[in-house]
Amino acid sequence: MYRFLLTRRWLGLAALMAGLAVVMVGLGNWQLDRYHQKTAINDRIDAAATAAPVPVTNVLVTGRAPGKAQRYTKVTATGRYDSANEILARGRTVDGQVGFEVITPLVLPDGTALLVDRGWVAAGVDAATVPDYPAAPSGDVTVTGAVRLPERRLGTVERTGGRLQVRRINPALLAGELPYPVLGGYVSIEQEGLRPIEVEYEGTLQNGGYALQWWAFAALTVVGYVYLVRRQVRENRPEPAERDFDRESAPAG
Repeated sequence: MYRFLLTRRWLGLAALMAGLAVVMVGLGNWQLDRYHQKTAINDRIDAAATAAPVPVTNVLVTGRAPGKAQRYTKVTATGRYDSANEILARGRTVDGQVGFEVITPLVLPDGTALLVDRGWVAAGVDAATVPDYPAAPSGDVTVTGAVRLPERRLGTVERTGGRLQVRRINPALLAGELPYPVLGGYVSIEQEGLRPIEVEYEGTLQNGGYALQWWAFAALTVVGYVYLVRRQVRENRPEPAERDFDRESAPAG
């Protein structure tokens, strides 16, 4: 009854279905791995929020971007703000409103600088108009904030109205415009009068859903193959009248 499964057509179909199922299971496993990776990042964010800060030089070094494991690490640094070389990251949208992120270099005692994102401010009458915003504190200050990874290097640095302006925050790009070595990452802090840059959690539900979806497709592929086999068996089975005729026509004895 199942001898047809050994034909070239059915062997090919079985190989195709098995291959598709294996690929789909692999895609589901990949999405599950992405789910675990993002969950680990979110766990690090939560842990960093309650952890004691460490010196920034324990995490960031000059001329080298931090790794993903250092993202959102809570650090502390002491130095003097260099407001003369303040940087504005333009075109930054918060709650549908365009504005600027204010980045001020904090010059450390060893002469290197840490880029400090002091927060966001809404643009003026249009997206290109820089509004008034709180100045950086003068004198020696100690800041505590979360490490941010450099953003994609894109565009050029412009000086407008005495301030540097960029589209992306990338210390390596900005280092060429500043009179001192710059640490490879930057830090976001909270300062009164500026809106803090929120920590961005990784979305995990989508990856978990995709994993279940791919595994379901793999299961449906197997179920579909079994359905086709059973249908072929029914088609190959003789009709009742044919079976009765065969018994009646068979020789007695």
